[in-house]
Amino acid sequence: MKEYIRFKQDEMLNLIEELVNIDSGSVNKAGVDMVGNRLKAEYEKIGFRIHEVPQREYGNHLIIQHKKADVPEILAIAHMDTVFPFGTAEERPFKRIGNIAYGPGVIDMKSSLVTLLYAMKALIKEGSPHYKNVQIILNSDEEIGSPSSKELIINAAEGKKYALIMEPARKDGSLVSSRRGKGNYTLNVIGRAAHSGIEPEKGRSAIEELAHKVIQMHELNDHENGISVNVGLIEGGSSVNTVSDHASAQMEIRIAETDQGLRVEEKMEKICSRTDVPGTEITLEGEINRPPMEKNKRNRQLLRKIMLVGEEMGIEITDTSTGGGSDASFTSAAGIATIDGMGPVGGNAHSDKEYLEISSLTERTLLLAKVIENLSE
Repeated sequence: MKEYIRFKQDEMLNLIEELVNIDSGSVNKAGVDMVGNRLKAEYEKIGFRIHEVPQREYGNHLIIQHKKADVPEILAIAHMDTVFPFGTAEERPFKRIGNIAYGPGVIDMKSSLVTLLYAMKALIKEGSPHYKNVQIILNSDEEIGSPSSKELIINAAEGKKYALIMEPARKDGSLVSSRRGKGNYTLNVIGRAAHSGIEPEKGRSAIEELAHKVIQMHELNDHENGISVNVGLIEGGSSVNTVSDHASAQMEIRIAETDQGLRVEEKMEKICSRTDVPGTEITLEGEINRPPMEKNKRNRQLLRKIMLVGEEMGIEITDTSTGGGSDASFTSAAGIATIDGMGPVGGNAHSDKEYLEISSLTERTLLLAKVIENLSE
């Protein structure tokens, strides 16, 4: 497999270039579907069956497994969407400088899409039967929290033993063994409007009430224990000479452990149960939309298996924790051994400096193929 994958490196890079040069932001259904159709054709060539899950608002999701697969035990997940707006690919298309490739989505995660495909091809070329032990989900909305694919992933996880999430490896090559969970909330305040010059005493400022609540929410931060509460957007009022009758704030929380979410929500609800500005009203809406991926016993055991495969290949596999979210949270919370960061090495995702280390492309493709073999045996 090693020689086959090395021989295919240029072919892999050509496909990565093709995918990078397709705009596929999460809300660009046409672009995401173009990526999906391109990959669908490649998988069909090697005997895989594709079940397309149509979506009206987002790109269609793909569930892929070999025609001869019976009950696959390994779930591999990769996403086809990026964070970039339409036109980005034309502004700064794929380019290669030495061992580095650049372009929108090159590492997050169009290179991973190609890595996964060629790991399957390598297993088939080797005559290994273990490509039949993998079910693949390519979803279209991971970058916005997987609103339409979350249930699909959770359902696919049922009965699986392992989940391999194809987010890129970190800059130092580390896999991801834990991620913080997150929730999104909106705080709405209703006040009473009044002219700020003629009769301000008749007003009840929604902005003033919101200001109290923003400070109180930020006091819930406990960074040492992995809890962060951030009010990221606020708005309110109608004019500078009017006591505001409405204001709102959008906030996000991050948690390291599942039960932290419940505790933080209780504290947020308590804060909103009373007003600091009499005559105002408060509502709080939202939920935890991604549970944390905890480094539990199952995940540690899977990590150890991957490390042993790395040792056989002469690669030192390390792991790390990250605050960012991914679909690993759903499979891990579903009780399946999960490891993330199984893609190639790169960095600066979501920026105009996003890059792929080309030399890691063949290495991580081989690692993925051998991990699938090891887990299947």
